[in-house]
Amino acid sequence: MHLRSLKKTKKDVSLHDPIGTDKEGNEISLLDILGTEANEIEDKVELELEKTKIYKHIHILDEREKEVIIGRFGLDNEEERTQREIARDLGISRSYVSRIEKRALMKLFHEFYRQNQSVVKN
Repeated sequence: MHLRSLKKTKKDVSLHDPIGTDKEGNEISLLDILGTEANEIEDKVELELEKTKIYKHIHILDEREKEVIIGRFGLDNEEERTQREIARDLGISRSYVSRIEKRALMKLFHEFYRQNQSVVKN
């Protein structure tokens, strides 16, 4: 297939690269074959990359912060849950879940910023 021949010549394949033509002679891209909207695929890929970044730094959070972040953002193959659902499961108020979430996100933000600063300096 065309993708296999591309793989031999370059490692990166774009969803927009032509992989063949249809009956009418129009170019077909991988995105056309997947049968979804272009933004949907890009959004899913971007979301997975962002989740990977969070997993690299989640160890800096305490257990309750991890539980809230994992629940809110659907990490560990869980579904995303509302603050109200998490509050009910933990036996705390929704506003307390909000404060925990905010504190955890700030910790992660500072860790990302600190790491990026050390990369820039090197």
